Amino acid sequence: MCGIAGIVGFEPKRTPHREISGMLAALARRGPDDEGRHAWDSAFLAHRRLAIIDLSPAGHQPMVSEDGEIGLVFNGCIYNFAELRRELERDGQVFRSNCDTEVILRGYAVWGGERMVRRLRGMFAFAIWDDRSRKLFIARDRLGVKPLCYATAGNRIAFASTPAALHAAGYGGDVSPEAVLEFLEFGFVTEEHCIYEGIRKVPPATFVEWEDGKLKSTVYWQDRLPEKNGISFEEAVAQAESELLEAVQLRLFADVPVSALLSGGIDSTLVCWALAKLGANVRAFTVSLPGEPEDEAVHAGVTAGKIGIPHEKITVPDMGDDAVDLVVSAFSEPFSAYSSLAMLRLSEAIKPYATVMITGDGGDEAFLGYPVHRHAFMAQTLANRLPAGAPVLWKMLRPAVNGIGALRRPKHFLDYATGGLGAITQVHDGLPYYTSQNLLGPRLEVGGVRHRGIPASMNSARNLLPELLEYNRNTEFVGEFLTKVDGSTMYYAMEARSPFLDHKLWEFASSIDFDVRLKDGRLKSILRELVSRRVGPEVAFRPKQGFHLPIDKWLVTRWKSKVYELMEDSPVSREGWIRRELIADVAKRALADGRANIHIWRLVLLNTWLSRQGALNNPDSDVEAPSCADVPAI
Repeated sequence: MCGIAGIVGFEPKRTPHREISGMLAALARRGPDDEGRHAWDSAFLAHRRLAIIDLSPAGHQPMVSEDGEIGLVFNGCIYNFAELRRELERDGQVFRSNCDTEVILRGYAVWGGERMVRRLRGMFAFAIWDDRSRKLFIARDRLGVKPLCYATAGNRIAFASTPAALHAAGYGGDVSPEAVLEFLEFGFVTEEHCIYEGIRKVPPATFVEWEDGKLKSTVYWQDRLPEKNGISFEEAVAQAESELLEAVQLRLFADVPVSALLSGGIDSTLVCWALAKLGANVRAFTVSLPGEPEDEAVHAGVTAGKIGIPHEKITVPDMGDDAVDLVVSAFSEPFSAYSSLAMLRLSEAIKPYATVMITGDGGDEAFLGYPVHRHAFMAQTLANRLPAGAPVLWKMLRPAVNGIGALRRPKHFLDYATGGLGAITQVHDGLPYYTSQNLLGPRLEVGGVRHRGIPASMNSARNLLPELLEYNRNTEFVGEFLTKVDGSTMYYAMEARSPFLDHKLWEFASSIDFDVRLKDGRLKSILRELVSRRVGPEVAFRPKQGFHLPIDKWLVTRWKSKVYELMEDSPVSREGWIRRELIADVAKRALADGRANIHIWRLVLLNTWLSRQGALNNPDSDVEAPSCADVPAI
């Protein structure tokens, strides 16, 4: 895990040292072990290293070929690097290190960029400068686990791991109103936008080539749709076990201590079971919230005992309003996932014991673990039995049931069965809250978000679950789930690895028929059955609890000073994003009610983020830009 950066296209003898230094400082926490720079006539690569594999100086980056013609900066981990290395050695390549970075460098030299990236199994974001062809090649892993973004200016291109790093070097413009609207809608900024205008994110499963000022973007992998392959439920359970064990085994390779996360849920339980079965020397950790109904520690302790894995409980400390500043500091863009703060505290607590953390992220998305998956499948099944004229009939009947509270869920279900994805996106309560309260200021009077413009149609309803999975993967999966894990762990220089994000395991899960993955209407039925057999039915069929901090209560108690700031001459109102006089009324009601909703939480975060931006841009401010010296070596 590392931070990467670079600039290509500057004039010879005008090397952009200042811009590179700004990017490296912003990336310091992602890689506190080492810093590297390498320049050519019109290209400059830079790197902050978190050493995981081959801790010696041989793993230093940028890594450059013997003839100096090819240079690489890389963030991530290639799990099949040993296999690829053996193949390259048979082709005559001689390696100087024992790290996965060199496999990418030599693979590019032998196979070229596209052939090489298609062969990688892992999580990655990297950039290769080929001085022979004067070409930049940047790529992101299939699911988008590792972040990568870029900006162009004339015949120049700059790239970095995070938008904050690019912005620290002077790339990107003002705060984007479209991105702020997305944040208020979802609680994160999607891959379509960046919080700074002029910065673009490399989409998952994509490589971008830059040559002589021209950009070319190529998608190199697509998730498969379910096949009528006839695989039975029993066969699916057996193969899922085999695929999971292989994915876990691959993620154990490291030259630093490895840990695991364990909640009371299915996915982390299976990962920890696999670790125990493989005989891994790994300790599992659980976040504890004493006195809160969301506390998973008791269930996790019982599960750890059944599995036979060493286990430790970490109690989340009392958090003052500085916790809000922590969330803002950890993420480049405004980000409001409730569980991000717990992930940050957990990463901070585990770091003294281990640098690699194995997680259960991705199981719900691949094996269908959310209630909306079941609802979408049921609605899709009904839609394929309804006549073509059903949407017109339902549109006529719907006003008659609008005011009947008991019919709220059946009403939405029929919306899905006649309108498909467009109907689901309309139910989401994001921007409608702010518009209903007339909170949006003049800078947000630029329309809505594209996602609310998805048309409702019967064709979509008849293909609802595949469309929903693709939509969610391109929005909340990358923008929220993966961002949360990457931002939280990298803030404390930790590497998170998830077996369920292995693209081979993902492809297998995606190929299974929906009615097998949702056997008997049970969410995540394959993984649940595997837990029942290997750990115990009481763990497998425990109700899904989820995890979040009681931020709605903390906002009006320990963090209420942040809510009061909304009522003052704060950036969020002073800069025209939110109407001050109206947000004051909303904030007062929340304080009086003793509970603040998620919409106020997003405004608090946005306001704090804007305050930090103003402080960083003000040379007289007490808030300093991040410095490499601020992060101690480990």
